Amino acid sequence: MKKMTKNRKEIFGKHDLSKAYSLVDACNLVKDISTTKFDASIDMCIRLGVDPRKANQMVRGTVALPHGTGKDVKVLVLCTPDKEDEAKEAGADYYGLDEYIAKIKSGWTDVDVIITMPSVMGKVGALGRILGPRGLMPNPKTGTVTMEVGKAVNEVKAGKIDFKVDKFGIIHSSVGKVSFDGDKIHENANELLQMLLKMKPSSAKGTYFKSIYITSTMSPGIQIDAKSVNA
Repeated sequence: MKKMTKNRKEIFGKHDLSKAYSLVDACNLVKDISTTKFDASIDMCIRLGVDPRKANQMVRGTVALPHGTGKDVKVLVLCTPDKEDEAKEAGADYYGLDEYIAKIKSGWTDVDVIITMPSVMGKVGALGRILGPRGLMPNPKTGTVTMEVGKAVNEVKAGKIDFKVDKFGIIHSSVGKVSFDGDKIHENANELLQMLLKMKPSSAKGTYFKSIYITSTMSPGIQIDAKSVNA
């Protein structure tokens, strides 16, 4: 059995992490138990009562977090020359087409979000084997395939995130940083959970929120009482 570190002993001494906390309390507690010297990310892990193998139970969408994730999101816009100025003015980190398609084919994927246009999806689609496993493939459902590339960049930079249930029925999402006030973490977390409630498939039976955890980088997870999430 691994030896418990001093920091971890202090955490378990101060808090009972075997119980489920209300969403408000958990969002404050996750700050309290973080022991990293850097501004750790705060993430949620939500297990849904869905079967992702069934097309009508695939939960996927976007949500605009009121306070963003606290991360500097790097955005690449794959667009035609007439849209480059729009992408640049909106704050895209990279913009262009053939040059970046060639870079991606050679292994470059140093971005967080890729936005593109319907007219160039033929070229972008050929990158599916590289972008798909990294969660970078643009998709009309998440607003990353659009003619309004400037608007899409602004939304992503402001805190719009996309989420997708994995093959185990779990959603993983960032909801802020340890430096955020507890209220801001709570508002972000609640926004995500409310969106998931709205997207509950009609064919999903039984308990929808099977389990909800919030955690910061290198800290133990805190269980959230699903009853504290107001529908």
